[in-house]
Amino acid sequence: MQPAFDDMNWADPARGGRVLPLRLRWPAGDGPCALVIHSHGLGGNRAGAAVWGEAWQAAGLAVMHLQHPGSDTDALRFGGLSALHRAAGLEQYVQRVTDAHFVLDEIERRRLAGGLWRRVRPDAIGFSGHSFGARLTQALAGEQPPAASRGAAARLADPRPKAFIAFSPGFNERDGLDDAAVGRRFGAIARPFLCVTGSQDDAMIVGDATRLARRAVYRGLPPGRKAELVLEGADHMSFGGGSGVPGRAGAALLRRVPGAAALEPRHQRIVAALSTDWWRWHLLADAAAAQRLKLPAGLATDDVWTMG
Repeated sequence: MQPAFDDMNWADPARGGRVLPLRLRWPAGDGPCALVIHSHGLGGNRAGAAVWGEAWQAAGLAVMHLQHPGSDTDALRFGGLSALHRAAGLEQYVQRVTDAHFVLDEIERRRLAGGLWRRVRPDAIGFSGHSFGARLTQALAGEQPPAASRGAAARLADPRPKAFIAFSPGFNERDGLDDAAVGRRFGAIARPFLCVTGSQDDAMIVGDATRLARRAVYRGLPPGRKAELVLEGADHMSFGGGSGVPGRAGAALLRRVPGAAALEPRHQRIVAALSTDWWRWHLLADAAAAQRLKLPAGLATDDVWTMG
């Protein structure tokens, strides 16, 4: 029986051997497949987002869970909540962007070298992330953040992912929430982009995105290849897909809005199914998945699903 996942570490020689922990989920069989790379939120790790990873794997996709040293669980375990503010800064944002470029380069290198990685279709790669991982997803897709963030990295956007999902997207609302501001920020994102958030998906730490900023991301995207899911009663951790953060560290970080945990099983079923169809539509040209997305199953009266 094929194992559910393989854990491994990749080292980036260009950054002094920076080690990136990874969790790989391969779909059944040995044929070509699409690949989704998923980035955890602040304080997370490669064990997070298991609900989404398992659903995508079962649907025939390979999944890579990418862990970011410096803004992962160790940043919480050894420094507490105060360390999270440092871990959420510009330096770690740039490290995450560079992590993503590195793994995309390494996937292509390994694919050309042969073996198991030959299964990956270079024309069918998706990228997603939760919270801080959503910020990374936005950057790779073509977000134009303030000049300080743009200038800190040699490059932000990457042309290789063909579609994106941002779980709890956002930005600092001090940069402007009006139509002109968000249009300047997100208007250059031309590839398919899905925003997933909730009515109670608010800021977790000082400086994090508010509910208004999370909703503003979709508003700033150009029309035609975007979508937004807003689940009534869902809070920030509803979209972690399982945090992977253990014990007291998890309890300190993952505070919940009353009622959100009770709704989570239904919300997870919706997100798992809808995100799977998004990937299968945009990475595999699955017409049946595209048809299902016209009216996703399981939505409650106050949930919002918009495509445009």
